[in-house]
Amino acid sequence: MKAGAGLFSALALFLLMEAVFTQRPRPRKPTRRPATVKKPSVPRPAVPIQPEPQEPTDFPPPILGPPSVFHDCPRECLCTPDYPNSLNCENRNIRAVPVIPFRTHYLYLQNNYISEVTAEPFVNATEVRWVNLANNRIHRIDNQVFEKIPALLYLYAHRNQLKEVPSGLPASLEQLRLSRNHISKIPAGAFKNMGNLTLLDLYHNQLSDSDLARGTFKDLKNLVQLNLAHNTLKKMPDGVPSGLIQLFLDRNRIDDIPKDYFKDFTHLAFVRLNYNQLSDKGVPKAVFNISTLLDLQLSHNQLTSVPLFSSHLEHLHLNHNDINSINGTLICPYSLQALGDLSDFSLGPRLRYLRLDGNHLNPPIPLDVILCFRHLRSIVF
Repeated sequence: MKAGAGLFSALALFLLMEAVFTQRPRPRKPTRRPATVKKPSVPRPAVPIQPEPQEPTDFPPPILGPPSVFHDCPRECLCTPDYPNSLNCENRNIRAVPVIPFRTHYLYLQNNYISEVTAEPFVNATEVRWVNLANNRIHRIDNQVFEKIPALLYLYAHRNQLKEVPSGLPASLEQLRLSRNHISKIPAGAFKNMGNLTLLDLYHNQLSDSDLARGTFKDLKNLVQLNLAHNTLKKMPDGVPSGLIQLFLDRNRIDDIPKDYFKDFTHLAFVRLNYNQLSDKGVPKAVFNISTLLDLQLSHNQLTSVPLFSSHLEHLHLNHNDINSINGTLICPYSLQALGDLSDFSLGPRLRYLRLDGNHLNPPIPLDVILCFRHLRSIVF
C-alpha cells in the first residue's frame, strides 16, 4: 500500500516538472540580415546655366490694364470713354513707347523706364498736341519723331538723360521743357523757325558759354520765359529775344553784366541772378534801371552796395551779400524834396518788398529809406 502511494507521488512530481519546463520560452536563433548589395553610382545630369536676363532686373514688370472699349488702346495704357483723346500710360513701368492711336491728342508717358523714343510708334499719331515724357531714362529722341506730329504744342522731357537738345522740333511748338537732363550741346538750328515758342526751360543742365552761340535764340521771336538757371555760364547769354518777360539765370558763375545788356528789352519784368559771383565791379551803376522791371533777385552774390533801380520796381532781393550800409537818399529814384511835394503818393516809387537779411546791416532801418519807399509793406532786415 505504501509502495503504491510513493509511486503515485513520484509520477505527480514528474508531470509537474514537465509542465514548468514547457512554459519557458525557447531561445531563438539570431537572424542575420541579408547583405546589402551596393548599386553602382549613376552621375547626375549637369544643370544647364541659365542666360542672364535681357532686361535690367531692377525694373518692375509692366502694369497691364483691363481690356478697353477702344480696340486700339495698348494694354499697358488706360483709355477711358470720358477722355477719348487721351492716352494715359504714366506710371506703368513700360520700357518703350507703345503704338499711339490716331485719335490721341494728349499723350502721358511720364514716370516710366523708357530709354529712347523712335519714330515707329508715332506713325499714326498725327493729331498729338501734348507729349509728356518726364522722369524716364531717355538718352535719345529720333529726329523723325516730330515729322509724324507736326502740330505738337507742348513737349515735356525733363528729368531724363538727354545730352543735347533734340533736333527737328516742329515749328508749332509753344512750350519746351528740358530741365534736369545732361544737356551740354544745342545743335546749330535746333530752334530754327520756332517763332511760336513762348517757354524754353533748360534749367539744371551742363551748358557753358561756348554752347550758346549768338544766333542760338534768334528765331524765338515770341519767347516769354527763358530759364538757363543751374548751368555753368560765366557770361550773360547773347542774342536773347528782346520781347522776353522772364529771364532766369540763378546758380551759374556769372561775374559781369555789360552796361547796355538790357537796353533793347521792351517787356522784361522778372530777372533772377541769385547764386552767382556778381560784385560791384561787375554790375554797372544803372544797369538795372529798367522801367519795365518789376522783380529783381540778386541774392547770394558779392555786392557791397545797393544798385540803382527804377521807380517801377516792386520786389528787390539783396539778401546774403556783403552790404554794410544803405543810403535811402542815393537809391531813391526821386529826390526826397520832390516826393514831399507829391500830393498823390501813388506816383512815387512802387517798391513793396525789400529783402536785406544776411548782410552786414544793423537795425534800425534808415529813415530816408522809409521816407522814399512809402509803399513798402515788408522789409526783411
